[in-house]
Amino acid sequence: MTTPSLTAARDDLRASVEAHRDVLLDLSHAIHADPELGGDEFRAAERVREALREAGFAFDGAQPEQPTAFAATAGTGDFVVAVCVEYDALPEIGHGCGHNVNAASAVGAALALAPLADELDITVLVLGTPAEESWGGKIDLIDAGFFDGAAIAMMAHASGEDNVGASSLALGCWDMTFHGRGAHAAAAPTEGVNALDAIVIAQTATALARQQLPNDIVMSSIVVDGGTAPNVIPARATARVELRAPRKEQLDALWDRVRRCYEAGALATGCSLTIEPVGHAFADLRQDAGLSRAYADALVGIGRRIEVDGPAVGSTDMGNVSHIVPSIHPMIGFEVAGAVHHTAEFAAACATAEADAAILDAAYGMAAAAAAVASAPDERARLLARAGR
Repeated sequence: MTTPSLTAARDDLRASVEAHRDVLLDLSHAIHADPELGGDEFRAAERVREALREAGFAFDGAQPEQPTAFAATAGTGDFVVAVCVEYDALPEIGHGCGHNVNAASAVGAALALAPLADELDITVLVLGTPAEESWGGKIDLIDAGFFDGAAIAMMAHASGEDNVGASSLALGCWDMTFHGRGAHAAAAPTEGVNALDAIVIAQTATALARQQLPNDIVMSSIVVDGGTAPNVIPARATARVELRAPRKEQLDALWDRVRRCYEAGALATGCSLTIEPVGHAFADLRQDAGLSRAYADALVGIGRRIEVDGPAVGSTDMGNVSHIVPSIHPMIGFEVAGAVHHTAEFAAACATAEADAAILDAAYGMAAAAAAVASAPDERARLLARAGR
């Protein structure tokens, strides 16, 4: 295998990102101006496909079932670099999580790596991953085998600060529906079985359980269906429960505790209970240390100051990817004037000159990190062993 020196590779990657500047920034601005919700990102996905086609990526392999997901490749090496492109927006506020930045930076990394694929002996696998904000499209792609054999996986996320190596919270969401028996609340209350009472009992039980639970877990719930009229005992009531914990194992234990609280509500009232997951459960993010160091080193080399590691915040389906493929999911920082994710103010910051610069830097950082581990014999061997190669 012939590999360029890392310094030469970095120079080539930086030049390649710069050569694709207009394509990447036009892509970001077009996605930002035309937000689409998870599962409906048809125009965004096609814009990304077109940028990849123009660069010579092939789409002749197996394709995901989801119409807004895709798989494209360049190169034929045994070291497969999976680049995740997400492009879904949020209801009403558009790209308040900056997925236009995420998408363009991921495409930029792929476009930069493709010309070096033969020299680095890599395959660049670009995966369009819909619905991160809702059900978690990456998990569907995991289940369908699209990450099988990948040596590394990567994407960057829009942020107000630079960070790599931090974790995220494991997340699960469920609809808890109680089924009772309706009755007139005044004329025949003894004939009813009140499904809303079951929710009150369950929520009280979870509130009392909070004292014995770790401080770093999050329990949230709302009543999405509590009946139709005050003079009718509700025959059906639904609570949506969302749980977060630092690790997947803690989430599983928390869910067992909360589920029993809702079962108690059913038992106390005589209702039956049905439980339906809302989307996929998200695992905690576990970023690969070697890949994180390579990314941080590349960005420090172009003048960025980057924090390595940090507290777990938010939740992402990239966490599930990181449990099966060594991964990075760095935060790429730019000026957001104090705005936080999932707000209209953050959305506005994601179409600025500062956001544009962050796209180019993140694209370079990810491409340079991939080149570094692919060309370092020990790192390459470690990561290929993880991939079963």
